[in-house]
Amino acid sequence: MATIERLTLELTASGTDRWDGVAGAVATWAQARGAPLRDAVVLLPFAQLLPLARQAFARAGGWLPRVETTRTLAASLGPAAAVPPGQISFDAAIDALSAAALLRSQPWGTAWARRDARGFEQAAVALTATAHALAQSAFTLPAVDRAAYWAAARDAMPPMTGPGATERLLARVALEWAALAPTPATDRLFTMAAPTAWIAVQAGGPDPLTTRLLAQSGERALVVDTDVGVDDPFSWLPLGRVPAVALCNDFEHEAQCAAAQVLAHLQRGESPLALVAQDRVLVRRVRALLERQQVGLLDETGWKLSTTRAAAQVMTLLQAARADARTDALLDWLKTGAVWTRADDDAALSELEAACRRLQIGSVAALWHAELAPAAARLRDAAGAVLSVVAAPSRQALGAWLASLGDALEACGALASLQADDAGRQVLAALRLVRGAGAVSDVMMSADAFRDWVDGVLEQATFLPGSLADAPAQVVITPLARAMLRPFAAVVFPGADDRRLGAMPAPDALLGDALAGELGVPTLAQRRQAELLAFAQVLAAPQVTLMRRRLDGSDPLGDSPLVERMSLALAARGERLAEWVDPRVDLSVTPTPIRMSAPSAATLLPARLSASSCEALRACPYRFFALNMLRLREDDELEREIEKRDYGTWLHAVLFDFHSTREAPASADAETARLMQLADARRDAQGILDADFLPFAASFASFAPRYIAWLHARDAEGARWQRGEVDLRTSPAELDGTEMHGVIDRIDEVRVGRVPTIQMIDYKTGGVAGLKDKVKEPLEDTQLAFYAALMRTQTELPLTASYLAVDGTKRLDEVAHPDVEASAIALVDGLAQDLKRLRAGAGLPALGEGATCDFCAARGICRRDHWSPA
Repeated sequence: MATIERLTLELTASGTDRWDGVAGAVATWAQARGAPLRDAVVLLPFAQLLPLARQAFARAGGWLPRVETTRTLAASLGPAAAVPPGQISFDAAIDALSAAALLRSQPWGTAWARRDARGFEQAAVALTATAHALAQSAFTLPAVDRAAYWAAARDAMPPMTGPGATERLLARVALEWAALAPTPATDRLFTMAAPTAWIAVQAGGPDPLTTRLLAQSGERALVVDTDVGVDDPFSWLPLGRVPAVALCNDFEHEAQCAAAQVLAHLQRGESPLALVAQDRVLVRRVRALLERQQVGLLDETGWKLSTTRAAAQVMTLLQAARADARTDALLDWLKTGAVWTRADDDAALSELEAACRRLQIGSVAALWHAELAPAAARLRDAAGAVLSVVAAPSRQALGAWLASLGDALEACGALASLQADDAGRQVLAALRLVRGAGAVSDVMMSADAFRDWVDGVLEQATFLPGSLADAPAQVVITPLARAMLRPFAAVVFPGADDRRLGAMPAPDALLGDALAGELGVPTLAQRRQAELLAFAQVLAAPQVTLMRRRLDGSDPLGDSPLVERMSLALAARGERLAEWVDPRVDLSVTPTPIRMSAPSAATLLPARLSASSCEALRACPYRFFALNMLRLREDDELEREIEKRDYGTWLHAVLFDFHSTREAPASADAETARLMQLADARRDAQGILDADFLPFAASFASFAPRYIAWLHARDAEGARWQRGEVDLRTSPAELDGTEMHGVIDRIDEVRVGRVPTIQMIDYKTGGVAGLKDKVKEPLEDTQLAFYAALMRTQTELPLTASYLAVDGTKRLDEVAHPDVEASAIALVDGLAQDLKRLRAGAGLPALGEGATCDFCAARGICRRDHWSPA
């Protein structure tokens, strides 16, 4: 058993001076003990310190010791052993599956999974975390001492009843699973050839594995302790060199202040600089602000692999393969994840998307049966062939799912692009889609469970750009625990609030704090102490700026307990934290008033006008300009709920199908049944899912018998359906060449008195009150008057027109437009005058008011909401 000597170094030095001090102290100690450095091993807390330590020993001259971390040293002694399926691999995603399978192997676990699937899933995650913690604690011991550790752990966790019994049962399962874990690579450290000396550099507290390794060695051992004393961790701060604290208002304010502080340091030539990622979300925003200024960044924390384009290529494929996939999901995959080889693929994709929007095909199931142009149909069929590879209808093992996913990625050309991309290679490695990835879990799962598993893996994994590892960086984004002992010229530390720095960490969900300490798992006190030591280490930088915000959303935030403790320590010696000077620069922006637009575009007048465009011209000339003269359109969303407008479109089609195939009146029951049958057929033809249509299905079931009763009453009065969905066009002389065009929902022949009359009917799914208001002033109702002007050229019979409100709860309500022929004449005359003015160059102002603006697609173009006061 070696005698471990301890050498304490003060934190007053910073940068390379600190490492030169470590190298000098180690060399002096080794020479005094007669231990040649060339055969000594120096162990560091983490890998980022390796180049710093090696350079310091090189500057000191003489033989260099072997400078490693426990992980790099173990890896140099041989490859890692393969982990059999079902055993702990320390991959959270794989091990959570194994934990769930382990629980389901017990009758009580199977019953739990059926009774409470969500709770069972959380239990599997907690079991995995506890098993990892227990295994890691055991791995700090030599292999010969491990059996005694497991025996002591079993004694410490006897079965129990009452409150906490479930947690204890899960902890015991985790213990037995951890005890079966494969031998770790670090066991080789206890059996390797003994160096002349073991030397450990301690920062952030002692490392249990390193401590036991030094204690078990038969040679000399030294710990170079760079930590402060936990009883008085801030007494070492030099007089006059204290951190500054910035108090910000909210999230965006803190991000801007942090970015500005970084830029201020860089302008003074103070680099490299550490940006501590204590608040990962905030630092992501700071990073975006810095990238706009072309700042060289090295992000050691990375970001979620799920946010990369490579991950999107995989997830969009799986989303498009769902049995209930929407068309938007398919289009997302084709745009993001598929790499086809034909030259016309881009045009085919545009054609496919346009067809889906034009035909309102919302589900992929409906798309397979749609009639498409040849190029779009070819692309659809090619996509279907790929999706079928990962659309297995039954459960299969994870390995089989991953094989299918790999085949699908290769079939659509995405695999090659992933292999050529840095993030893509990390995605493939995370999903075990690379050669030599080792065995994966043989757990059986459904397609939905596999998709959730892939999503979880990509969400947990971190993307670290390999190309940036050797690039010089002005700013290093790093977690607090990796900022220690590094030569940063300055440190910017956002997120120094009571939630993110010095807050009480959560205990192990299954062990609790007392039992965790007994089993060698880090306790709350040990984790808080490690954070305190790391925080104190960061303060050794020449300049430190701490930042926090007052509010996190609507929740108030306070100072970090560590910052408060430092403030008290400074106050005891008559100092206080420095005041922060905001480096941001105020910019004066001259306001630019926005006024109502009134464009003139005589040459853009359309050659054809519909009822809706005519109404747009009368209601708001600017809307007519935007939608009919500039022909701007907003694409309909495919991934949306069925709306009242969609129901109305479907209802029009159903009623046309019914009347176009109705030869003679039948009984009410028979006709109601036929109407319902045609409704189902039309819904299937349009690919509308039952779940999506559910809000309107009950409404139509109530409407059908009311409609048949209304229809039979009209039959008794002598009304006869003539035509439906009638497409009419006319070019009145008054309009000087402009054509009127419209589609009339329904044309009936009725008798007014004894005079045969043509009645035009427009179906409306809105309320009857609005329709009555609409025709109260006949000259204000554009639609029916427009239809009458079209119909006047088709017949000599008198004309009438009505709206049919189909949403009544007791009956269908007809709302007639009085004297529609006179309104049609007035409409054409007024339209002729308007067109004459527009041809002469009259402006088209945004005159809409009230409801006209509330539902206007051009509202954002006229910028009505941004107009300046007159």
